[in-house]
Amino acid sequence: MSGATVAMFQNQRSFGAAPGSQSYTTAGTYSWVAPTGVTSVSVVAVGGGGGGWGYYCCCSGNYASISGGGGGLGYKNNVSVTPGNSYTVVVGAGGLHSGSHCSGSSSILSAVGGGATSCGKQGGTYTGCGGGNGGSGYATGPVYTSPQNTGGGGAGGYSGSGGNGGNLNGVGCAGSGGGAGGGSGYGGSGSGGGVGILGQGSNGAGGTNGSSGGKGGSGGSNGGLTSIGGSYGGGGIGGVSSGTNGASGAVRIVWLGNTRQFPSTCVGSP
Repeated sequence: MSGATVAMFQNQRSFGAAPGSQSYTTAGTYSWVAPTGVTSVSVVAVGGGGGGWGYYCCCSGNYASISGGGGGLGYKNNVSVTPGNSYTVVVGAGGLHSGSHCSGSSSILSAVGGGATSCGKQGGTYTGCGGGNGGSGYATGPVYTSPQNTGGGGAGGYSGSGGNGGNLNGVGCAGSGGGAGGGSGYGGSGSGGGVGILGQGSNGAGGTNGSSGGKGGSGGSNGGLTSIGGSYGGGGIGGVSSGTNGASGAVRIVWLGNTRQFPSTCVGSP
């Protein structure tokens, strides 16, 4: 065996398992098996965004609109795991425009989760050692004689809340702590922006009237004027006929968790 090969094996024994990660970005329940040599992980979870909706009040002849709140983001570092053991991962679904407007929570290792939004405009909460709540949607009426659309809330950030959705003046709020911006309001309503799962980055800007949805925070996807909330966790547009679904949440597991830690210490790749 050559000296270089011996040195390589010695390094592997010194440093243990190689760094790695696993992401879950489709709503559902999964099992994650801790790799050989991995005893500590860092985890982040984003809840699904709420679905936007509206209704017509036949008794008064008026319309109402309720946009979906953004999903919360939570993280926790240096979580102990046992190599070879299986752990349950849950990725929350986005709320629906037609049907259940409530979104689902995402969770991993019973240590961290991005909360579900309520059935109204409220943004999701979070558990863990850090994170942020989702931005609120906006509710109107029923006081309008024609349908009015409202902007969805942005997903929560790594150290602050997502931006609130736009009201009838049409301007959404920017996110904080790496969170996403809220969608624009009446005059061209937009969905809320999503948040990324590769660690904290820049804040998402709020949507402006008639031109855009909320911008994604920390590398998340932008919301749109006619689309579901941005990935991950953006809230849907509120409207009687043109409301949209919220985006699903996501979960990411990173190891080695004693050296790679959220919000931003070497958690990008792999």
